[in-house]
Amino acid sequence: MKVSCFWTSGTIITGRGSLARIADEAKSLGATKILIVTDPVLLKTGLIERVMEALAPTGLGIGIFSEVEPEPRLQIVTKCQQAIKEGGYDLIVAVGGGSSMDVSKAASILMTNPGTVNDYLGVNLVPNPGTPVIAVPTTAGTGSEVTPIAILSDVEEQLKKGVVSPYLLPKAAIVDPELTLTMPPHITAATGMDALTHAVEAYISVNATPITDILALEAIRLIALNLRTAVANGQDIEARSNMSMASLLAGIAFANAGVGAVHALAYPLGAQFHVPHGVANAVLLPYVMEWNLLGALSRFKTMALAMGERVEDLSDRMAADKFNEAIKQLAADIRIPLHLRELGVTAESVPGMAEGAAKVTRLLANNPRILTVDDIREIYERAF
Repeated sequence: MKVSCFWTSGTIITGRGSLARIADEAKSLGATKILIVTDPVLLKTGLIERVMEALAPTGLGIGIFSEVEPEPRLQIVTKCQQAIKEGGYDLIVAVGGGSSMDVSKAASILMTNPGTVNDYLGVNLVPNPGTPVIAVPTTAGTGSEVTPIAILSDVEEQLKKGVVSPYLLPKAAIVDPELTLTMPPHITAATGMDALTHAVEAYISVNATPITDILALEAIRLIALNLRTAVANGQDIEARSNMSMASLLAGIAFANAGVGAVHALAYPLGAQFHVPHGVANAVLLPYVMEWNLLGALSRFKTMALAMGERVEDLSDRMAADKFNEAIKQLAADIRIPLHLRELGVTAESVPGMAEGAAKVTRLLANNPRILTVDDIREIYERAF
């Protein structure tokens, strides 16, 4: 067995009604003033009021920063940092999807480290722990509540970039499936496919371990059984609970094993065409997996079984095809596009996107099959 290191958030609290535990967590962290970081859409749903009510027993002052945007730009992190500094906040409560959590994590380390967020784009460049963060996801997809990563958009280079450091792991993650009940079907679908991509890429990563394998396979199983129901009937609390757990497990898995080429190829779609991250992953997933077959063939049969496919008597190669067919069927059932052209991506942009994706070496290094720029271009073209 190879040597590996396992990371996750300090405390993970799950289950229906677990939001009620947030006041105790805030007190345990010694907070004196709390900033809730969220987005303007979520601010209108009433969920922020629920979080504030849950925090009320602390008796502490609570502020709100609600300028988080989808696929957040580096500049939003700076604005959030300024809000934390000017308000004298010593605890950040990130409420929302991956964007709110990523902005919170990145802003937190700027409070205790010099320079700007640009100085920490990369791996293990953060010298000091940041302001404590409690992450409260309201979607079931990104897993950002348990990852040491913040993904941000560099507008100038039209690429997504990451800050990666153990110091970005939240002090606590509160995963309450009741907070996901207000997600509309299209967001439920996109975030669910995002979680599936995390689990799949973690399982076939060159850095996979026995621990991440268990987490990733259970996430795949839960998503295959529950995502359709969660999209079709958002009030089904059992499906919502299982999707929240799947997202959490997939998040822990990829935080340790890493993701690969699907994410690398998805980054230019988000930065250039503003395609939602989960949708970009979902569209590219089967095409990248077709490429990756040769690099991890035996693992595809195991994933097919986790998806509920009857492949016990099939060869590894045939089972792998069944797995890809199952992914495409799931995406079709929940009305996720199957081709890049449906997302407004132009054929003329493919060479530039391939060049951009090839620069995401941090993720491509985890992929089970090596990709050149020409290979990446070919995958994009197949996905059209």
